[in-house]
Parts: sequence; structure tokens; C-alpha cells
Amino acid sequence: MARFEMNNSELATMGGETRADTFCEMGLMYATGRGCPVDLVSAHKWLNIAAIKGSDRAAELRADLAETMTKMQLAAALRAAREWMTMH
Repeated sequence: MARFEMNNSELATMGGETRADTFCEMGLMYATGRGCPVDLVSAHKWLNIAAIKGSDRAAELRADLAETMTKMQLAAALRAAREWMTMH
């Protein structure tokens, strides 16, 4: 999974332009288990990044997902998104 995540996140920032739709798709992939195990923390992380980058759809999906997560899961997802944003 990590290889897929790294490759997609690098593609999403190529050329200096961020493509929020790629981050949103990654969030949906982890939320639904499409090609990987379901991982709500990773799903929220990528949807959060997509929302920060301007995706209204990701913001809505992130809010829906957050309602199903524990406080600890939300804290981990927010921390992961913050760390990713700091690095990229």
C-alpha cells in the first residue's frame, strides 16, 4: 500500500499544480477498500488534503466519514494529514 500511496501523491503534485481530485480518489480508495484494506484513518487523511486543496466533494465526504470514526482515529488522521502537508 505504501508504494501506491507514495506514487499517487507524487503524481498529484507534479508540475507544481496540485490535483485535489487525485487526493480525493485516494481517500475513496481507502474508505471503500478498493484495491486495499479499508483504512479510515488514511481515507480521512487524503480526503482532508483534497479538501484543503479545494475539493468541495472531498470536504463533504470527509465530514461523512468523520461521523463514523472514533476521536482517536480522527486525531491520527488529522496528524497524518498535517505531517504530509508539512513534507509536501
